[in-house]
Amino acid sequence: MIMQKNFIKLATITFALGLGFAAAFVQAKLPAPAPLNDEQKAKAEEAKVKAAEGVKKEADLLAKYQDKAADNFKSRAAKTSTPPTTATADVKKP
Repeated sequence: MIMQKNFIKLATITFALGLGFAAAFVQAKLPAPAPLNDEQKAKAEEAKVKAAEGVKKEADLLAKYQDKAADNFKSRAAKTSTPPTTATADVKKP
């Protein structure tokens, strides 16, 4: 019984210390990033422009393939022009 109480005290103290270290670690601040020089700014702007061009190209391709899929759907729907079926079946009245 005494040994169990000592273990509980030790576990509580260890837990409290762990929380203290975790709180200190979480509150630590990172240093501010170094300012960019002109060359780095130019590279960043180049990368931004290149990414924007890639996004525009992907959007154009998406629109192209969506139009192609819509045209394909319309042509197949025209070929299989069957009259729409009604949701209610013919019910024979007694």
